[in-house]
Amino acid sequence: MRSALCALGAAAALVLLPAGHARAEGQEPDRDFTIEDSRVTESSGLAASRAHPGIYWTHNDQDAPLIYGVDSRTGKTVATLTMQGVGTPRDMEAIAVGPDGDIYVGDIGDNLDGSWDHVWVYRFPEPKVLKDQKVAAKQYVVKYADGARNAEALMVHPKTGRVYIASKNEDGGGLYAGPERLSSSGTNVFRRVGEVPWVTDGAFSPDGDRLVLRGYLMAREYAWKDGRLGDEGTSIGAPFQGQAESVTYTNDGSAFMLGSEGAKSRVVRLERQDAGRSPEKPGGSPDTPGAPTAPQSPAADGGKGDATVGFLVLAGAFVLVFGIKRLLRRG
Repeated sequence: MRSALCALGAAAALVLLPAGHARAEGQEPDRDFTIEDSRVTESSGLAASRAHPGIYWTHNDQDAPLIYGVDSRTGKTVATLTMQGVGTPRDMEAIAVGPDGDIYVGDIGDNLDGSWDHVWVYRFPEPKVLKDQKVAAKQYVVKYADGARNAEALMVHPKTGRVYIASKNEDGGGLYAGPERLSSSGTNVFRRVGEVPWVTDGAFSPDGDRLVLRGYLMAREYAWKDGRLGDEGTSIGAPFQGQAESVTYTNDGSAFMLGSEGAKSRVVRLERQDAGRSPEKPGGSPDTPGAPTAPQSPAADGGKGDATVGFLVLAGAFVLVFGIKRLLRRG
């Protein structure tokens, strides 16, 4: 009976995977993949390499200065980068690649919501050769104009090179713009330029015209105009994932790559739909294209099917397993 129930549980877990994503491993880049490295147990950021097609940079939500390059064809780590020239990180949460080819790492987490009066951004050139190596990184001191706060999303605009941070708050966070150029000799003050939902990661599209932000149970894409959010955002229909922590675009901008924390965590490709969608009648759900939205808690994402379906499937699997156990006892 135990083996039958295990098989049933495995089948239920498979149902939670988004349809159309099953494939043989090691065939094409920029497709679904599993991070195979046993050292990566809390993948908290994701960025597509500019220099090495099909490679994605990630890191743990921890205090070690390590960055991992993962091949999306196989899920294997092909480079481990050790940052040097910086202090001991406190809470690395985000990663991005800038227009200069540099990798930016956001040591911006603060689970006590304002216990640190400053946070850090690290920056180093993306290596030309994929191998385990030490990299010399610059360290930038960051403060917010309106006081300390927790954040998990750092984005670098692919045209201007300006760094943005989205703070994380259950009642809605803020979008903060850094100075035009970061300074390694002084404090970089980030100023609030917009309001955002509960955000765990974000990324600019390769052309710089769009910004995607995701939370635990939501992911929305916004138009980007004049250094600010250009609209109310539209749900991208993200699949249900466990602790949804990361998002980035593929290098050609045709799809999103969405990741989560955990050992052997899965990164899922989601095709990007064109933004030209017709407005919805008043009274539509918040994630209906064209409908207005407000900052949301993680349980309030309007992409109804994404999280709701996942929870319903889990509940259904539980009921089914419980029913089978009762039948077996009667037998």
